[in-house]
Amino acid sequence: MKPLFLQYPLCSTCQKAKKWLTDNGIEYTNRLIVENPPTKEELKKWIAQSKLPIKKFFNTNGVVYKEMQLSTKLAFMSEDEQIKLLTTNGKLVKRPLLVTESHVLVGFKSDEWKNLLK
Repeated sequence: MKPLFLQYPLCSTCQKAKKWLTDNGIEYTNRLIVENPPTKEELKKWIAQSKLPIKKFFNTNGVVYKEMQLSTKLAFMSEDEQIKLLTTNGKLVKRPLLVTESHVLVGFKSDEWKNLLK
């Protein structure tokens, strides 16, 4: 199964990750995160798979995150409420995401991606 690559084309980190995938000859399924954000079911599965806290799935540097003042609000929200919020706007989700059958990588760190995909 090809990895699923969720990205936002205007994101420079996503562009670097996409170039890395291409340069390393890795085939993937591309998904535009703003047009097709993760579902609640996908996020629940991916958060569990990643073994990361849910906060790592938020794009804390993003404009939408800051406009919504989520740095102070998330602490008062349940995990279910946070997941539901992530499904409402792909720009809230940290990107890129790389999803394989057994792993989920959040953000782009070439060493992590290399260890997973090579």
